[in-house]
Amino acid sequence: MRNKTSRALIGLAIAGAGLLTACSGDDPLAAQAGNSEGKNYIAGDGSVMEIAENDRGEPVEFSGETFDGETISGDSLDGPALVNFWYASCAPCRVEAPHLAELSTDFQDDVTFMGVNVRDGAETAEAFERNFDIEYPSIAGSDGQVLLQFADYVPPQAVPTTLVLDDQGRVAARVLGAVEQSTLKSLLTGVVDE
Repeated sequence: MRNKTSRALIGLAIAGAGLLTACSGDDPLAAQAGNSEGKNYIAGDGSVMEIAENDRGEPVEFSGETFDGETISGDSLDGPALVNFWYASCAPCRVEAPHLAELSTDFQDDVTFMGVNVRDGAETAEAFERNFDIEYPSIAGSDGQVLLQFADYVPPQAVPTTLVLDDQGRVAARVLGAVEQSTLKSLLTGVVDE
């Protein structure tokens, strides 16, 4: 009886491994999971997902504190918003930071910008923000709670990820990886003009 049970368990394990391999074969994020090359993040491929206004889900409910102790929640956002998930030593985050800083100025009257720092302490995050002239606030998210609240849209290790929320707080667009300035400008203009 013991041999039959052992063989059955081994068979299930082999079948399960095959399924996992089949599921992850075409997924570029999954392909990076075992081959991160020591960079401690999975880089998105820059893919953009836009969601038509009629197809958007419920508003994202979230809440977190900035490094200064201010609470930001979905309810406190005014109008459309951009939410960027980042941390200081993430190379793609450093590439996109100047674009985000410039766009936050360009859209300051129409879109609320905020970040979610998924890894750093206050000093490191604030140094990054000073270095790149980031003037919008970031939630301290190293405990994973805010990331969990966005789990339907943000893969846990795909940093940076940028979400564009419509004026109801629903996800209108997502960019996995460093954002292209012109692409993000177009996404923001689209949600402002709705």
